[in-house]
Amino acid sequence: MSTGLFGIGVSGLAAAQLGLLTTEHNVTNASTPGYTRQRTIQTAVVGLSTGSGAVGQGTNVATIERMYDKYLTAQVNSSQTKLSEIDTYYAEISQIDNLLADSSAGLTPVLQGFFNGVQQVAANPSLLSARQSMIASAETLVSRFNSLDVRLDELANDVNGRIEDTVSSINSYANQIAELNQRIVIAESSYGQPANDIRDQRDLLLNDLNKLIKVSTTVNSDGGISVFVGSGQPLVIGTRGMVMTANPSAADSAKMAIGFETVSGSSVELPDSLVMGGELGGLIKFRNETLGRTSNELGRMAASMALTFNAQNALGQDLLGRANGDTGFNAEFFSMTDMKPIVKQIGAVTGTPVIAVNFASPSYGPDVTNGNFYTNLSTSDYRLTNVDGTNYTLTRLSDGQALPPPPAAATNTLATVAAYAAANEGFSISLTGDAAGNSYLIQPTINAAGSLAVNSAVVSDPRTVAAALPFRTSSVITNTGTGSISGGGAIPGADLTQLPIAVSYVYTSASSGPPVVAEARELSFPLALAGETITIKLPGAAESTTALPANGKIAYTSGMEIGFSGMKFTLTGVPNNGDTFKLERNVAATTDGRNALALGKLQTQNTVAGSATGAQGTATFQTAFAEMVANIGIKTRELSVSGAAQESMLEQAQAGRDALSGVNLDEEAANMIRFQQAYQASAKILDIGSKLFDELLQLG
Repeated sequence: MSTGLFGIGVSGLAAAQLGLLTTEHNVTNASTPGYTRQRTIQTAVVGLSTGSGAVGQGTNVATIERMYDKYLTAQVNSSQTKLSEIDTYYAEISQIDNLLADSSAGLTPVLQGFFNGVQQVAANPSLLSARQSMIASAETLVSRFNSLDVRLDELANDVNGRIEDTVSSINSYANQIAELNQRIVIAESSYGQPANDIRDQRDLLLNDLNKLIKVSTTVNSDGGISVFVGSGQPLVIGTRGMVMTANPSAADSAKMAIGFETVSGSSVELPDSLVMGGELGGLIKFRNETLGRTSNELGRMAASMALTFNAQNALGQDLLGRANGDTGFNAEFFSMTDMKPIVKQIGAVTGTPVIAVNFASPSYGPDVTNGNFYTNLSTSDYRLTNVDGTNYTLTRLSDGQALPPPPAAATNTLATVAAYAAANEGFSISLTGDAAGNSYLIQPTINAAGSLAVNSAVVSDPRTVAAALPFRTSSVITNTGTGSISGGGAIPGADLTQLPIAVSYVYTSASSGPPVVAEARELSFPLALAGETITIKLPGAAESTTALPANGKIAYTSGMEIGFSGMKFTLTGVPNNGDTFKLERNVAATTDGRNALALGKLQTQNTVAGSATGAQGTATFQTAFAEMVANIGIKTRELSVSGAAQESMLEQAQAGRDALSGVNLDEEAANMIRFQQAYQASAKILDIGSKLFDELLQLG
């Protein structure tokens, strides 16, 4: 009896001691990051069978168990990786939001200042000081575009650097997890019990890894785990950590692409869509959704500004009396020397390709008599691919749209693709020596804001600003009717070689007085202009285009607007038979500011964001910038709200996990007393057994 009594007491002492040690371990690690509460699992020792029944033989500690739930832990990791992604995205986009929304750093005040300068020239075209002020404000505008572009480039470089650092950290975590896998496998196979503290360390690393990138795990039969990213790309396989890489993308060397190192040491690039969650996912999302689009949007504004302003400037005449076609005339107010779309080869190419992409000339509309210049440039990049040596595909990368869009053929000749791009996307393509399979990245506007500049010839001589128009209109002094001609305006396609031109008002009566109602009223143009395309807009009617008849005559209506040979004017009133109106070169026009007025109107006209169907632009410079700022502000606010909600979800998930796995010091204090009492009781059993054994010895 005494032997059984001693054995039971000793087993109780051992169990209580392990309970006390486990409790002490919990208490001392209550503040240890990643620690999971442990407890002892006791089982009864199989009883000894006797004639009176089975007699218990004490207790045994089967294992020391972690209070761990993989589903609660998975919820914490999932919430953590999403919050890290949002926080990273928010931190990056906030920099752009603060930059563009700053009244002293944004474009709105300098745009206004520039067009104020244009208006001053329109009001005082003969003053060199007004022209110099306009040029100075243009240089301020250019400087602002340049500085914004530099800041965006700095952000892009910062993102690339952070991607490299994050990938390096991910590789470090992967190696540490692989090493812990090996330690766990060795430890658990050696004594058949879970390596609780090592498992805690591994779980903590997994949580930290989820802050960098979203991962999924599978548990191996030996106690190790395998870690995967994306759609199942392995990061850790048992005791081996894979190597993630960050190298310049094959499609765009300016961007760092994520990949995995192969056995041969090369790198296999992953699509950005597979890089999800954590800081890395936030950086990739920010770069693809906001940073690139913002750079392209800013570049589109700069390119549209330069193209439309130059196109209107080219229609004018400078203070020296020179117009387009005259020696020394500067058609470009903004220099286009360095402002060109960027073209990059995607991967290796064959053949001897020579590719050039340039901005298409801006369009003019919606009608000739009351139109404006605008561009069809978008905020997207494009991919041009040679399918079979003859046919090509042009893809707008922002929406994946093939161009020309359906129902056009899936592939088209280069000429078809190039014609569509020039008419609808705002850029022209020239390509020779190409071969099947070659592919090119086209970035029309990403470089425009940084390369915008004022023409140095204009800066050095303000007189070259084309504030006047190269022609003027007048009524012949001998006219006797009430007809009058407007000052006129310039439209694309000016042909000044036809000047001077005299337009006469005629009707069928022999009288020189006003025509009667039944008599035909006509304008008679010089016969040399027969066949010339002219545009006519009657009051309250839409514009129409026609060819000037062989007799040079068209019907007259008071208030009609007429455009031809790059000149437009309006005739009103009731002229008398034979009254004549002249168009001639604008000699010595030092006080003419008509083209400067047209330049100033570009501020309020829709010059940006022409549609894919070639329709007129849909936004002014200011509204395009305001829309960009608003979109970034909305996205920033959205991320702020989402981040707060996600942080709350993470706190709830952590609370749920900690309720099971966290150390409660009050509970541990109670356990300490319980195990202490159990220890004392087991010791008492040994004391009683000792006394009984002594009594038996004394009887002998």
